[in-house]
Amino acid sequence: MSRSVARDLRRRYSHSYRVVRAETAAQGMESLRELRLRGDDVAIVLADYRMPQMNGVEFLEQAMDLYPHARRVLLTAYADTDAAIQAINVVDLDHYMLKPWDPPEENLYPVLDAQLDAWQRTDRRETGELRVVGARWSARSYEVRDFLSRNQVPYRWLLADAPEGAELLAAAGETDATPPADRLPVVVTAEGATLTAPSVPELAAAVGLSTTPATDFYDLVVIGGGPGGLGAAVYGASEGLRTVLVEQHASGGQAGQSSRIENYLGFPDGLSGAQLADRARRQALKFGAELLTARQVTSLEVRGRARVIGFADGGSIAAHTVILATGVAYRRLTAPGLDGFIGSGCYYGAALTEAPECAGSDVYVVGAANSAGQCAVHLSKYARTVHLLVRGDSLERSMSHYLIEQISGLRNIEVHTGTEITAAEGDDHLERLVLKGPDGERTVDTERLFVFIGAEPFTDWLGDTVERDARGFVLTGPDLTSGGNRPRNWPLQREPYHLETNVPGVFAAGDVRADSIKRVASAVGEGAMAVALVHRYLEKA
Repeated sequence: MSRSVARDLRRRYSHSYRVVRAETAAQGMESLRELRLRGDDVAIVLADYRMPQMNGVEFLEQAMDLYPHARRVLLTAYADTDAAIQAINVVDLDHYMLKPWDPPEENLYPVLDAQLDAWQRTDRRETGELRVVGARWSARSYEVRDFLSRNQVPYRWLLADAPEGAELLAAAGETDATPPADRLPVVVTAEGATLTAPSVPELAAAVGLSTTPATDFYDLVVIGGGPGGLGAAVYGASEGLRTVLVEQHASGGQAGQSSRIENYLGFPDGLSGAQLADRARRQALKFGAELLTARQVTSLEVRGRARVIGFADGGSIAAHTVILATGVAYRRLTAPGLDGFIGSGCYYGAALTEAPECAGSDVYVVGAANSAGQCAVHLSKYARTVHLLVRGDSLERSMSHYLIEQISGLRNIEVHTGTEITAAEGDDHLERLVLKGPDGERTVDTERLFVFIGAEPFTDWLGDTVERDARGFVLTGPDLTSGGNRPRNWPLQREPYHLETNVPGVFAAGDVRADSIKRVASAVGEGAMAVALVHRYLEKA
């Protein structure tokens, strides 16, 4: 664009629009890519037909890939009229103008005013948000989407092989039409920064989640951001303790994945696990607790009166006291072939990001407890049929009565008792399951399976420091002194407090504790109780 055109445009439109001028086609394309990555919109692309490197029609053709809704205007000399006709056919030109355009009040501004008016009336999607471009059956793409969703980070999901996703990949410098799996997903922030197949810590830092502690010593470190950990953080911070909560993935833990919790005290209409987690997180922050996300804890050491927490990246923090609230994870199904489809058809937990993708299809849910029932009810709003696979002979022994009644009232949920999965089949994603039931084996077609079977505690990282039972659950209080024995390496004259481990000042709350009641309310209650015992420990330490 010539300097004189840019001068006239700024004189007329600079109060409402930003005018970007480029001397060459290459500079112009680079400017458009930067604007695209930042999420800025472009109203008009005005190109001179005679430019170095490429002509104006070729430039507008490339610009159209980045900004399909921008109005396209070509400046031509009288001798180049044929070029304008070509542009109409090639790039769906909105207008061509003959040089010279003086006076602009008559020949330039009326044309651009009309184009701006047309652009403003165009139905176009708003930009400026976090965008994730990935593959439909990519496990890594699913992990990124799940992390963002569970951390309440809004984003827009684009498929790499769809036009809009391909446009964004091109703007980010991905020249392959379909990038290899190890380069997906590509995440573009609202500011235009590009992350290629980011790790969880990289993603957390890019979207503004707190990952670095403010200091190196606290009164209380809470490990785990489920209901028990969030409850401990709220009560610890509200009672004046310097409190930091460390979560590896997302606030809410296993409960945060629940599509609907209807038996939690004080919420007669129910609420989702994500809503409960978000409210608790904001409550903890209000009282001054620090919340660190995407930090993996790998060790717990006793150094005098300090309890030192080590991270996977080599960092550490210390505190007077620690509350272990790492919760549990769903046990893995051992059916042959299933491990290869984790994140590409097989999901452990509710995987709420996948629910809309189940529209009109047959999906399978494995499990007989409340979490499986809640997921089945939620998926029934999207799927044609939800098949609930139960290994036992009924749901009554493990599922709440209200959920059983809901399931029986939904016509598109079918409960299959005495049924197990014996194999999984497919190419790049799950396509079939082999089921063994009362009538023998059969093969069913499905692309999505949600698994809720049993629970395993996340405690291997504790090593020999903290005593656990045979299944890995943390032993506390009376369980440590059964038979009149003292806890291993217990240095004090008193007995451990009710939720205290064999390490003085280290407590456990929620599902990670041996023989705990696996309910959201009890986990929150134990988190609050653990803080009361922390105060008692600090007073007598």
